[in-house]
Amino acid sequence: SRKQRIIIDLIKQNPSISKKIIEKQGDLSKKSVEYNIKKLKKMGLLKRVGPAKGGHWEILQEDP
Repeated sequence: SRKQRIIIDLIKQNPSISKKIIEKQGDLSKKSVEYNIKKLKKMGLLKRVGPAKGGHWEILQEDP
């Protein structure tokens, strides 16, 4: 979806980006960010490495 593409693009630019910054820069709601990240993880496209603070995102596959 368009929102998932925005999230992936923002993570590509900054793998250690927080959900809060994804909300602001992507102009998305908190619920939308949570929902789409959960979906991307379930689809095997995205994973979180490390703790919430100090960790980073890994894109496992392109193209949601």
